[in-house]
Amino acid sequence: MSGLAASDAVLRGEAAFQAARRERRRATLLAVAIIALCLYVSAWMSEVSPGVLLAGLPRVTEYFLRILPDLRWAALFADSETEGSLAHWFYRADAWGLLLLETANMAALATLGGAAAALLLSFFAARNLARSAWSARLARRTLEALRTIPEIVYALIFVWAFGVGALAGILAIMLHTVGALGKLFSEVIENADMRPWDGVRAAGGTWSEACRFAILPQVAPNLISYSLLRFEINLRGASVIGFVGAGGIGQEIYTVISFNYYEEVSAIVLMVIATVALIDLVSERLRHRITEAAGVR
Repeated sequence: MSGLAASDAVLRGEAAFQAARRERRRATLLAVAIIALCLYVSAWMSEVSPGVLLAGLPRVTEYFLRILPDLRWAALFADSETEGSLAHWFYRADAWGLLLLETANMAALATLGGAAAALLLSFFAARNLARSAWSARLARRTLEALRTIPEIVYALIFVWAFGVGALAGILAIMLHTVGALGKLFSEVIENADMRPWDGVRAAGGTWSEACRFAILPQVAPNLISYSLLRFEINLRGASVIGFVGAGGIGQEIYTVISFNYYEEVSAIVLMVIATVALIDLVSERLRHRITEAAGVR
C-alpha cells in the first residue's frame, strides 16, 4: 500500500508540475504578445516602418562615405596647404582644440556647481534624514523636475536670456546635473549606517552637524565616484547643446554640418571622440582609486 501511495504522490506531483509549467508558458506567451502589440502600436504612432528604414540606410552610409577624408599616401605628412595630407584634414586643429577645451571647462564647472547643489538637496531628499515627510517630498519633486527637462531645452531658454555663449551651456548642464546627482546622492545617503548619526545626535549635535560628521564621511567616496561619472556624461552633453548656440565645440559641429564641410565634420568628430575617450579613461582610473582607497567595491 505504501508503494501505491508513493506512486500516487509522484503522479500528483508530476501533474502539478506540468500544470504549473503550462501556466508559466501561457503567462510568457501573453507577456510576449502584449509587448509585441505595444511595439507595433508605438511604431505605428511614430510612423516607423521597415520600408522607411531600408530606404534610409543607404543614405546614412552615403553620408559617412562623404565625410571620409581624401588622404593620399604620397602627401600624407605634407603641410596643411597640400591636399590629401593629415595637416590639411586638421587644418583648424588649433581652433577646434580651444573649443574642445571650452567644452571641457563647461562640463567641469557645470558638474562642480551641480554636485554642490545636489549634495545640499540630497540630505533633505533622503528619507532617513529628512526633517519631515513634506520636506522630503518637496526635495524629491524638485530633483525630479530638474532632471526631467532635457539639457537642450534649458540651453534654449538660457541662450534666449543670456545670449549665445558658454554661460548658457554651463547653466543648462548644471541644472540637469542637480536633478540627476541629487537622486543618486540621496539613495547613497539612505543606505548609510545610522549608528554614527545616532551617536552624534545623542551627544547633542545638531541635524547639520550629524549630516557633516556622521553621514558625509561614510558616503563621500561614492559621491565623488558618481560626480566623476557625471562629468563624463556632461562632457558629451556639452558637445551637443552647442548646436543651439550654448558654446563649445557643438556650435562648430553644427556650422560645418550646415555648410556641408564634410571633411571638417569627420575631423572634428574624431577629435571629440579622442578627447572624450581620454577623459573617460582618466575619470575611470580616478574613480577606481577613490573606491579602492575607501574600501568600496
